[in-house]
Amino acid sequence: MKALRWHGKKDIRCDNVPDPTIEEPRDAIIKVTSCAICGSDLHLFDGFMPGMKCGDIMGHEFMGEVVEVGSENKALKKGDRVVVPFTIFCGDCDQCKRGNFSVCERSNRNKDLADKMFGHTTAGLFGYTHLTGGYPGGQAEYVRVPFADKTHVKIPEGLTDEQVLFLGDIFPTGWQAAVQCDIEPTDTVAIWGAGPVGQMAIRSAVLLGAKQVISIDNVPERLAMAEAGGAVPINLDEESVLERLKDLTQGKGPEKCIDAVGMEAHATRSLDSMYDRVKQAVMLESDRPHVLREMMYVCRPAGILSIPGVYGGLIDKVPFGMAMNKGLTFRMGQTHVNRWTDDLLKRIESGQIDPSFVITHTVSLEEGPAMYKTFRDKEDGCIKVVLKP
Repeated sequence: MKALRWHGKKDIRCDNVPDPTIEEPRDAIIKVTSCAICGSDLHLFDGFMPGMKCGDIMGHEFMGEVVEVGSENKALKKGDRVVVPFTIFCGDCDQCKRGNFSVCERSNRNKDLADKMFGHTTAGLFGYTHLTGGYPGGQAEYVRVPFADKTHVKIPEGLTDEQVLFLGDIFPTGWQAAVQCDIEPTDTVAIWGAGPVGQMAIRSAVLLGAKQVISIDNVPERLAMAEAGGAVPINLDEESVLERLKDLTQGKGPEKCIDAVGMEAHATRSLDSMYDRVKQAVMLESDRPHVLREMMYVCRPAGILSIPGVYGGLIDKVPFGMAMNKGLTFRMGQTHVNRWTDDLLKRIESGQIDPSFVITHTVSLEEGPAMYKTFRDKEDGCIKVVLKP
């Protein structure tokens, strides 16, 4: 089969590789009908996440048709149409029973490595480094899904791939980011980053009843999409984020702040962002936390910081004393995808939201390597790429 594989920093290739096979009795083999390039994949493309090996298959946002099931998998049958969450979970451990699927205690087959790195293991993830199991990803023609009797979202007839594909990652990620904010009708929610997750967070905050939603970015196409979704746009290259947020909140600051950027903040005009770039270039810092610092500064005292943006390692010069004295609450983590998907699927079926609005480019799998650069550099108005194997 064909698959997109990581061969080093900025080197993704479409290669021929062996087809996957059933390895465990709860497995399923999925024929991929649609997959996507996620912003988190760019952290791998740019070489900022540890734990990748040459030849690893990329991708964690995919869906398709079941073509084979293991002997103990009674939840799926050949021909079922499923979205596969990026988080692999067993459904039986203490964390899964609590709905904390992204920290499943059993699905990371490199548990010992994760224990050393994080103190305790987190869940296995598709296509996302050997710290999370080294599982082959979904930017391929076929995928083996471990614990597939639990790790799936079954899709009813009548919905297109484009409507439901993002149930595997960015839609529940944006939704969880907004839910973590405990949004009240009087709240202003400020969201840094108007990429795919930011767009979903905007619409989620609107659906959850925020009084005002603000989107901060520097890409005109993204800000236009954010405004169409109900957000007040702030272009960080053209105006002061701090002053505009003061104006929009009568000097009090937003009650809730969402970091939908993560480790590769692209601000260039501030001293702290220049400091981060220098330290990252000489490998003295792994992540660029400009957005975190800015959120901690502008958030109203006793507010909430929600962090769906991915961080990979060490950050520097974070004003933790400021956050402590302001009484800020931090909520963060990889998404507990299946905690939210029943509700979100109903919202799609009812027409309340159609997540396909975010798609700007649809190409073949073979065109995927070139689209990584297009997506990263935001060329050709690119916001979200869907690949068709």
